[in-house]
Amino acid sequence: MADTAQPSPSKRRTLWIVLILNAGISAAFFMVGFTADSSALIANGVDNLSDAGVYLLSLIALSQRKIWKTRAAMVSGTMLLVFAVGILVDVGRRYIYGSEPVGSAMMLMSAVAAAINYLCLRLLQRLERPDVALRAATTFSFNDFISNGGILVAGALVLWLGTNWPDLVVGLATALIAIKGGVEILKDARREARLASGC
Repeated sequence: MADTAQPSPSKRRTLWIVLILNAGISAAFFMVGFTADSSALIANGVDNLSDAGVYLLSLIALSQRKIWKTRAAMVSGTMLLVFAVGILVDVGRRYIYGSEPVGSAMMLMSAVAAAINYLCLRLLQRLERPDVALRAATTFSFNDFISNGGILVAGALVLWLGTNWPDLVVGLATALIAIKGGVEILKDARREARLASGC
């Protein structure tokens, strides 16, 4: 049965690579984000950390039955929605109390992260016949890549205008992208669950 087939070595290897890369870039986002007082960088640090958790779940589900793959995807989607709420709270706090993000640090960090997230996205897209858990992982990497572009633009605007609102806008946008991705993952997981129950 396809449901219990052993995963290909390329899938397992790919997930390990993207897990390690995301854990590393998450740590860098947190360090630079707190130093540069950037909501956008911290948001992406939380995002990449949750990504690493998703990839770990996908690895665990890889050799399990289809129901476990579906459950892993549902946990992934829920994690993304929880992350989004946390970022919205952080953006609101910085809007009320103020912040002084460092534009140059934002631009440099986003450029490095964009290269790494693009690599992760390409690795995941090359996998053949991805299951629901792997599709969730791909959604996460795509969201990250888009967010990195937004940070790059926001960093330039912070430098140019000398204000924190571009950083807050990108933090807000990152949360909204995460909400969209989380909803899509949950819909995909529910669709898989309905198909499985109908077999």
